Amino acid sequence: MRTITIKQNDANQRIDKFLQKYFKTMPLGLIYKYIRKKRVKVNGKKVEINYKLSEGDVIDLYINDEFFEQASPQQLFKPTDSKINIIYEDKNIILIDKEPGMIVHADENEQSNTLITHVQSYLYYKKEYQPHLENTFAPALCNRIDRNTGGIVIAAKNAETLRIINEKIKNKEIKKFYLCIVKGILKKKEGNLTDYLTKDCSLNKVFISAKAKTGGKKIVTKYKVLKEKNNISLLEVELITGRTHQIRAHLASIGHPLLGDDKYGDKAFNRSMGFKYQALYSYKLKFDFVSDAGTLNYLKGKTFILTEVPFTKIFEI
Repeated sequence: MRTITIKQNDANQRIDKFLQKYFKTMPLGLIYKYIRKKRVKVNGKKVEINYKLSEGDVIDLYINDEFFEQASPQQLFKPTDSKINIIYEDKNIILIDKEPGMIVHADENEQSNTLITHVQSYLYYKKEYQPHLENTFAPALCNRIDRNTGGIVIAAKNAETLRIINEKIKNKEIKKFYLCIVKGILKKKEGNLTDYLTKDCSLNKVFISAKAKTGGKKIVTKYKVLKEKNNISLLEVELITGRTHQIRAHLASIGHPLLGDDKYGDKAFNRSMGFKYQALYSYKLKFDFVSDAGTLNYLKGKTFILTEVPFTKIFEI
């Protein structure tokens, strides 16, 4: 038998969801079976699958030892250098200016030099994240940005913040604005683009069509031209929907690909302009809450803006 005491970051979630996170290798069906067979008890009593945990609850697990070998992923955490540019920080969140070229999460090619590892290491050295004291939670990113895109990323320091921010993003109560440079001069200086996006995972590429297709998802991209010069335009873009490569593919589909974007753009033009990464930056974030945000209500109405976006300097010359 093993015993787990529920910490603050474990509370307010169902017992089955908690056990899914705790036992990385255990099938969900087996978790349900253990709960039904009374091999999982909370405070000495049988519970239902939908039981919501509270801080201080004691879980007794009458489960085969083999599953405990992979049950503590927090113990695998290895701190690294903390390379993050912090825009804003409080007890619940951090807003980071991610530099182009850095990935947000680990992949098959990079395990340690990731934004999330740097964020967790920063909090570890501040003693705000102590992996050995957590059952399942680790500080997490609430939004993602492509490797070669820079800009604002939200990190949650605790589980309650992560839940609230994820809900607000889903409900479109957090507004994200981008700056980008595109090839050409747009005839219409502002507007909404509405089309359908289909993703091809084998190519890691998306395709835009005016009509709905099987597997396609509706996308809406709002843009405004800010500056023009020498067959390039600086745009502010607001994501009404947030799909993979949406801004890059959507603007390319109307004949105005991003400067520096070889996947969807004009390689020869990009080489002539000398851009290493696509000219796309998440430069403004607004907490536009219209419903209760609980412990994060103090962020309502706050807007955070990056005043220096490197590639915009091309319009100052």
